[in-house]
Amino acid sequence: MLQNNSMLAQLKQQIRQTTPRAEGVIKATDKGFGFLETDDGESYFVPPPAMKQVIHGDRVEGVIHENGDKKSIEPEKLIEAGLDRFVARVQKREGRLSVIPDHPSIKNIIKARIKNSLDEESIADGDWIVARLVRHPLKADDRAFFAQIDELVAKSDDPAVPWRVTLARHALEQECPDAGTDWPLIDEGLTREDLTSTPFFTIDGEKTRDMDDALHVATRAEGGWQLSVAIADPTAYVEEGHAADLEARTRAFTVYLPGQNVTMLPEQLADDLCSLWEGKDRPALACTLDINADGSMGEYRFFAANVKSHAKLVYDNVSDWIEGQGDWAPADEIAEQLTALRDLTEARTAWRNEHALVFKDRPDYVFDLDPAGNVLAVRTEERRIANRMIEESMIVANACCADFLAQHIGHGIFNVHRAFEPEKAEAAQEFLAGQEIVVEREALTELARYTELKRALESRDDAWLDARLRRFQGFTSMSAQPGPHFGLGLAAYATWTSPIRKYGDMVNHRLIKRVLKGEQAPAEATQQLTEQLTERRRLNRMAERDVKDWLYVRYLTPSAQNQDTFEAEIMAINRGGMRVRLLENGATAFVPAPLMHSDRSKVVIDDKEGRIQIEGEERYKLGDPIRVALTEAREETRSLVAKPAE
Repeated sequence: MLQNNSMLAQLKQQIRQTTPRAEGVIKATDKGFGFLETDDGESYFVPPPAMKQVIHGDRVEGVIHENGDKKSIEPEKLIEAGLDRFVARVQKREGRLSVIPDHPSIKNIIKARIKNSLDEESIADGDWIVARLVRHPLKADDRAFFAQIDELVAKSDDPAVPWRVTLARHALEQECPDAGTDWPLIDEGLTREDLTSTPFFTIDGEKTRDMDDALHVATRAEGGWQLSVAIADPTAYVEEGHAADLEARTRAFTVYLPGQNVTMLPEQLADDLCSLWEGKDRPALACTLDINADGSMGEYRFFAANVKSHAKLVYDNVSDWIEGQGDWAPADEIAEQLTALRDLTEARTAWRNEHALVFKDRPDYVFDLDPAGNVLAVRTEERRIANRMIEESMIVANACCADFLAQHIGHGIFNVHRAFEPEKAEAAQEFLAGQEIVVEREALTELARYTELKRALESRDDAWLDARLRRFQGFTSMSAQPGPHFGLGLAAYATWTSPIRKYGDMVNHRLIKRVLKGEQAPAEATQQLTEQLTERRRLNRMAERDVKDWLYVRYLTPSAQNQDTFEAEIMAINRGGMRVRLLENGATAFVPAPLMHSDRSKVVIDDKEGRIQIEGEERYKLGDPIRVALTEAREETRSLVAKPAE
């Protein structure tokens, strides 16, 4: 009777309504306790017994308990689980099966079962698997955590573990697509101009196989240059809606990892039939454009063609030759073009420096691996003149594509980058004012005004200011409609120069071809597709970063054991310490506050300002150079730990 008493139910409801509660995300620590962090920045202590009911990353609602001036929270309701599908390692103990999630902040050992379609005998202790969390203590009728093993990713002794585990974590494909071997050219109703006798050339890395751009440069009698850009044409083989097209749409990009590429298109297309190999006739989509002597762009024309590369050149060889180094030399018909392309590049760079924006050169770091995947060395590759020549050629070609699509059909796959999203522009304006840089809001939101501001800020050469300002800036996204690209300082930007490795470029190829044929071009570049491309690009970049982190840890383990020192730069500062980039090899390491001074209380970190004081004096700030000694290389978390070098 008591349970059915409406007055009791009402009393319980009143108690619940008056009990202080909070909602937030669980953050675990290595010491068994944790914190619940709310959206408005509040933090509540979660004691060890209560942490047994939750996992790092869970979004929960809980009851707040007060004991004097101390507040803790007891999780009561699960709003969103932090784990769903996850990568883990198998633990088999005395016939009992468990999994340990591969996550730096999750130490839970979760009981598990294997799904019926998997052979239990094939999965051993230490193997890498994909699992799903199927029970959670905060769910109704569930008393404990429980997971189901859905997929074997790699055996514990597989040398490809870093690659396979990383791709599985981000739900990316492990292998290149296999879509048959018969690839006849499609009759697209296009007239192709025969340019096979024109001496086009490619410049790529020495080991590149998927060559998707070839160039021809001629100096104009009236001054300036005529640049012809021929781009590999996979849509000449892959019809829209074909199985290979649907697979390419799903993958969206070729994934480039150290020592392994997972192609978007079947390798026969990506590395052979479409690739602009020297001496091979190939279908292409081409654009011929005029570049004036001052570097400004003139008229352009898109057309279908058949081309043949007359020379496969390598970046370093070309740079050496232009700089008067080395023994390599191109054929005369190519040498004249390389000289013209160098001059074109310098003119374009000068024009963009004055009217648009030019990226600061940063080196690329390349892993040399043995057949087992061990890192032999990490090489620094500077962006030399040959790299810039290709980069400038692709930028002008893509600017032409953006203009062509915007004028003729009004849609496509555009790369849009707004330096400051509207909701962050005011905060950025206030930050700059605090640095005695007074700007109007339009300088942050209008392209022409922003390019002026950006050039002025770069002239200050203030690494701290540049790093702090990045906190307010947005990211490049894909858009179905034209929009400005603040990072390049261009009114619109749409790539079509890498269709072998980017599905968005294939979409733009098809749209250009429809315009050339006088056909209607339906808005196939929908917002849904652009969102998928943006998300897939994010996952690809995370996968590349994760594999590199794993390889860096393995490579630098001896350096950590010896506490070797490295020159570095401070790239991020948070409440726990600072993250630095080692200039010699590009690896990132974390310098925790306790390693900055033996007395942690004397280390004061202002993560919002990006500054660190020690014993009352400012010692470090964002962008500063620093010398550090590696102290740990933790493979289980793929992280490096360092301390300031004496």
